[in-house]
Amino acid sequence: MFAPPKYRRVLLKLSGEILAGEQGFGIAPEVVSQLVDEIIAVRELGIELGIVIGGGNIIRGAQAGAKGMDRASGDYMGMLATAINALALQDMLEQNGLDTRVLSAIGMQQICEPYIRRRAIRHLEKGRVVVFACGTGNPYFTTDTAASLRSMEIGADVLLKGTKVDAVYDKDPKVDDTAVPFHEISYLDVLQKQLRVMDAAAISLCMDNKMPIIVFNILEKENLRKVLTGEKIGTVVKNP
Repeated sequence: MFAPPKYRRVLLKLSGEILAGEQGFGIAPEVVSQLVDEIIAVRELGIELGIVIGGGNIIRGAQAGAKGMDRASGDYMGMLATAINALALQDMLEQNGLDTRVLSAIGMQQICEPYIRRRAIRHLEKGRVVVFACGTGNPYFTTDTAASLRSMEIGADVLLKGTKVDAVYDKDPKVDDTAVPFHEISYLDVLQKQLRVMDAAAISLCMDNKMPIIVFNILEKENLRKVLTGEKIGTVVKNP
């Protein structure tokens, strides 16, 4: 039996790479289905949920820029990739009975609503899952920064970073067996140690506004619900 929820409103950041699953590219329906099950469990707790989704399973602007493409053009392509992911997630959520809205920072009224802060908050208050697409709408900003920004704008209690790893480590656990996980760490330590939690702009924004971040493995069954009911899972990033 799960405990009552610890939070009232949360912002969940999902990377596009998670949606690709083992295939490494595109959208794996079985992964989206698993994420939908996790989200349904959250809504059953009565928690208001916003989601910022990345587009790395399709294209990343920074990588396109590194290969010779204009960085701004690459970033706009990445933003469109997040819209594709957002629509895929919306479709699966609504097939499972959840009322959902996609709000985009770039105007595309035929497929989703424009991002308006008060409208987003109203959707959350009505119990709708709100998926934020197209990052901040500006090049040179990552979807991590967009997640930090949106979490502040909607008045979230916590920013959740759903990843493929179970915590933040002092080294890359994939290449170093001696890597040690942090159960709790300060924003400043994340920046000074250059840990790959989120980019520096996102961490700084959370630090300035005292927005706690929880990094955890969202692909582990029921982890999202456990985090939101206060279980010690993953790594908490906050002021000491």
